[in-house]
Amino acid sequence: MNTRQAILLIAAPTLLFGLSACSTPNERVPAQTVTPPPPSATVTFTPSPIPPTFTPRPAACLRQAGKIKQKVISYTNPPQEFLVYTPPCYNEMTALRYPVLYLLHGQTYTQDQWVRLGAPQIADRLIHSGAASPFIIVFPDDHYWNSQPGAGFGERLILDIIPYMDENYRTLADREHRSLGGLSRGGGWTVKLGFEHPELFGALGLHSPAVFKNNAPYVEKIIKEIPEESRPQLWLDVGDADRELPSILLFEEMLTRNNYIHEYHFYSGFHAEDYWGMHVEEYLRWYAQAWQEEPAEQ
Repeated sequence: MNTRQAILLIAAPTLLFGLSACSTPNERVPAQTVTPPPPSATVTFTPSPIPPTFTPRPAACLRQAGKIKQKVISYTNPPQEFLVYTPPCYNEMTALRYPVLYLLHGQTYTQDQWVRLGAPQIADRLIHSGAASPFIIVFPDDHYWNSQPGAGFGERLILDIIPYMDENYRTLADREHRSLGGLSRGGGWTVKLGFEHPELFGALGLHSPAVFKNNAPYVEKIIKEIPEESRPQLWLDVGDADRELPSILLFEEMLTRNNYIHEYHFYSGFHAEDYWGMHVEEYLRWYAQAWQEEPAEQ
């Protein structure tokens, strides 16, 4: 059942009644002995059930905010932290499974960057209004970017965070219902991980991505190795005053040269949170558009 169709069914009591037949008294004839007939049978009629009256009401949880919880995978080195947003009614509608969006933050920031930019509140608003079907968001932490463990973040995301989510949350664990996006350094990770693992992600969002840095040949190589029918959907945006603009323009030319179908959005703005914050709702609408009619029942 789609969560936007969730209703509480309030049934009016069913009225039960019966009807009994009456027997006719025996008639006596003078000077004769008669054997009275057997008494008439008593018959009870059971009417057809009266259909109950239903009053549809929206589930109360659909009007509430989603929940954010801190999580950590302790067996990795270092322990991998991340935040998980679950949509309204996740705890109440336990028969449903949900798409998952992984959003990666920028360099020098932490797992809460997208939360501060308003992603959970915007997701709530889209779900409440029916503009988006409910989905889960994961915000992985990459604050070790400037130390040795930072290089292993991608491996921890692929081998640890995603399996953890699919094992411990009611996810729709296939590429069509799993998307990856990131801003700045997170966008660079999205390029690398999304193109290296197209079997895992159905859509990739690149928001002012920090790309290339002398690895353009490798990026083009892995693009060429993805069969066209297996290429994830792709969104790319950048501001006209973004410091990463020259490399992003080269990257967009590479996509075009290799016939990689993508959405390219060139806006006004800098490489800054003010810019990304202005476009978060647009980003989430794009990710969610492929998931309309979700989540699915188990």
